[in-house]
Amino acid sequence: MTRKLALLGSALCVLASAGVASADDLPVRRAGLWEMKLVTSGSPVPEMTMQHCTDETVDKEMSNNVSPMAKQICTKQDVKKTASGYVSDSECSVAGVSTSSHAEITGDFNSAYTVKSSSHAQGGVAGAAGRDTTMTLQAKWLGACKADQKPGDIVMPGGFKMNVRDMDKLKALLPK
Repeated sequence: MTRKLALLGSALCVLASAGVASADDLPVRRAGLWEMKLVTSGSPVPEMTMQHCTDETVDKEMSNNVSPMAKQICTKQDVKKTASGYVSDSECSVAGVSTSSHAEITGDFNSAYTVKSSSHAQGGVAGAAGRDTTMTLQAKWLGACKADQKPGDIVMPGGFKMNVRDMDKLKALLPK
């Protein structure tokens, strides 16, 4: 169960990083099934591939749900449109761990996009020296969602399935 919660938390962080901006700042992804491959270094999070069934409503809800949490924990959240996509810089603090991050988001949100981020965490479990982490999320559109999926469903490694509309349940499980 702990492993599933860790993977679930990682997945939500990945989704949040793609939705760091408000719903008006980033384009909405094409409706359907997206494969998202996450590769990290400097982190205990293993490489993983997830599938996310989405539609316009779910993408907007995810951005709107992440924004209030981010406003509570982040002192800086800048998103800028660039010639090739978007750049995001943030400074956040949770449970005594301060994290600064920089992300570059490229792609068309219609067939594929990539999020490349680097972050530095200090304090708490990161330790006095801090921890540097890099992450690459490669997302590609696979087509229509499967017959047994509804918008918001995420299938994690090992077949663990959850719906992002149940984020309130996850928030209750996370340490305060």
